[in-house]
Amino acid sequence: MKLPLLSLLIFLPLTGVIFISLINGEKTSLARNARNVALWISIVMFALSLVLWFNFDPFNPEYQFIEKREWITRSNIYYYVGVDGISLFFILLTTLLTPLCILISWDSIQNRIREYMMAFLFLETLLIGMFCSLDLLLFYVFFEGTLIPMFLIIGIWGGERRIYACFKFFLYTLLGSVLMLLALIKLFSETGTSDLQAAIDLTISFETQKWLWLAFFVSFAVKIPMWPFHTWLPDAHVEAPTAGSVILAGVLIKMGGYGFLRLTLPILPHASEYFAPFIFTLSVIAIIYISLVTLVQKDLKKLIAYSSIAHMGFVTLGIFSLTHEGIAGSIVQMISHGLISAGLFLCVGFLYERFHTRDISAYVGLATLMPVFSAFFMILTLASIGLPGTSGFIGEFFVLLGIYQINTGFALLASSGLVLGAAYMLWLYRRIIFGKLNVTASDVKPVLDLNIREITCLSAITIPILVIGIYPPILLSVINPSVEKLLIRHNIVKVTAPPTKPVEKIPLKTLAKKSSKTS
Repeated sequence: MKLPLLSLLIFLPLTGVIFISLINGEKTSLARNARNVALWISIVMFALSLVLWFNFDPFNPEYQFIEKREWITRSNIYYYVGVDGISLFFILLTTLLTPLCILISWDSIQNRIREYMMAFLFLETLLIGMFCSLDLLLFYVFFEGTLIPMFLIIGIWGGERRIYACFKFFLYTLLGSVLMLLALIKLFSETGTSDLQAAIDLTISFETQKWLWLAFFVSFAVKIPMWPFHTWLPDAHVEAPTAGSVILAGVLIKMGGYGFLRLTLPILPHASEYFAPFIFTLSVIAIIYISLVTLVQKDLKKLIAYSSIAHMGFVTLGIFSLTHEGIAGSIVQMISHGLISAGLFLCVGFLYERFHTRDISAYVGLATLMPVFSAFFMILTLASIGLPGTSGFIGEFFVLLGIYQINTGFALLASSGLVLGAAYMLWLYRRIIFGKLNVTASDVKPVLDLNIREITCLSAITIPILVIGIYPPILLSVINPSVEKLLIRHNIVKVTAPPTKPVEKIPLKTLAKKSSKTS
């Protein structure tokens, strides 16, 4: 009997939640034990995700490690999970960032430590469950469930305006998710099951596809977030604790892009083609306008938060280019941005712990005071602006290559965002790292530069950024077969005029025979 690896990955953090909830003792020992349990569970989770990666067949584009069991029998709803080349690295990203979030919270979180650790483990369960789900209702449960722990993380351990920020985050994302639920109910009524493959195989009229697409769009656009649905993100980042910002920027805002890939493109291919120019327009506005907004920010966290919105504009451009290069590039861009933004928010958190301010004007000359920090921040800054040799370059290059094949104008407009991105990130680096030091010894802790724990966290992020930048096949060799399957099976090859009537899907065997006859 094979080990149910995906179920183990999904539910192991829940065992940690239960175990931590049962811990008793005095406050000091309770906090220590809660931290240790959360850390070890998260490390084991990362180890299991590596086992998943090493046993994954990169040449097989189909779902692997499939588990399917009856859940709600009368309604044909199943506990149905599996992974392919699109979802695999999102699982790895989640299991990598979770232990880092626990490590960086070791000293900074001093109240309700047990509940804090439980919230992060519960969030890990929900995120991995969503990336593995092959049942529409199961996907929705995990997708929507992430609101709960993130709402608590911001609302309990956030800053002064945490209540405003967490309710704004909750209401925005909940409204979008309700529309997605209505779309899923429609699909369920047509197929009689919530199986994702049944929804993909369903022939849907073009008019119906358009309405379903709009429902999915609002839900996923809020999560990414796309302009103009983005206003909740800067507030959430500013008020969230450092670890909350790391997991929010690193993984949670990738849920929208993943939803487009997993549900919107395969289920609603013709509507996706029809609305592609609309997505291109919103994406380019996000890249250019939000980059200009980023240039005038005075708060470190807000600057990084707004830059995330601009970078995610490249993701939506790549996805709806409906080209192999664009879609593969968007996946690499999401993984890359997850690492880069997490690292940048870590750096902001480390500065805040020492200086207790996020005001950019309060910093200058950190290269003299914090040389190790300055070196890590330089790598992350260069990766953020897409320097060759870093993961940021790979994702943006393939996205621009994909959109260039569709529309040269949008490609040129999007490329201007690279210049603006370099402007605000290099300005930030010059402003806080170089110059004459304007702080005294009494303003900082006795040990100012990064400690071993902080160096470990930043190393765990910067090493993958450089590895992916130098050897992109480590991702692309796994991603490409699944992207090719998506494009061929659902006849998505380029943006064209929408069909006037439903187009019958061509089975792979028939397509192969036609191809061989032509050749």
